[in-house]
Amino acid sequence: MKKINILSASLALMLFSNLNVNAQIKLGDIFKKVTEKATTTSATGTPTTLEIGQGIKEALQIGVSAGADRLSVKDGFLGNLAVKILMPPEAQKVEKTLRSIGFNSLCDNVITSLNRAAEDAAKEAKPIFVSAIKQMTLTDATNILLGNKDAATEYFKRVTTADLTQKFSPIVTNSLSKVNATKYYSDLTTQYNKIPLVKPVNTNLTAYVTQKAIDGLFIEVAKEELKIRDNLSSRSSTLLQKVFGYADKKK
Repeated sequence: MKKINILSASLALMLFSNLNVNAQIKLGDIFKKVTEKATTTSATGTPTTLEIGQGIKEALQIGVSAGADRLSVKDGFLGNLAVKILMPPEAQKVEKTLRSIGFNSLCDNVITSLNRAAEDAAKEAKPIFVSAIKQMTLTDATNILLGNKDAATEYFKRVTTADLTQKFSPIVTNSLSKVNATKYYSDLTTQYNKIPLVKPVNTNLTAYVTQKAIDGLFIEVAKEELKIRDNLSSRSSTLLQKVFGYADKKK
């Protein structure tokens, strides 16, 4: 009799265990579906004005971070034809003349050093740009979201260039000295100005490289903005999916 009771109890326990496992599996499936539905719901629908503002700022911060990181490494400017810094316009005649008489190495040193200065300065750009992003209004963000594909970048350029130039300029000045760009350019203009009857060339290198460095950063930010607008896989958060998904429907 005891053996029968023990056997019955064992069978009951096994049955309960199986039921418990099955129940856990079913509960797990239900939880997964609810979670998936909640995630899908949160990534769709009409975003609030606050969400649009947060989404645009998040997208710009991603763009700034990625752009600054790409440009701040060795050859970030020099190896990227879209942003590579060439001789200042007024010095391109100088370059052509000096190369024609054998000063190729000097010209190459100048171009390399200008790009190295921009790469060095780009390391300091990120916090400056992020600070500018935080000042964006919610109205601006809405207009950007529903504007052209480069609306964020164009807005960014319009309202921050002056401030960025002021803050970026001393960084570039320091970078130019650090990589000997100032010396190389001085050597180049000195050699050119020795040529009889040429018009002396004087360039504000800091102003030139500052503008080119900022232009390069804007180009990289624009690439990131376009990726987020056009590629679903680039919308790395639920907020970005919701905000830019809403913009897709408005097209």
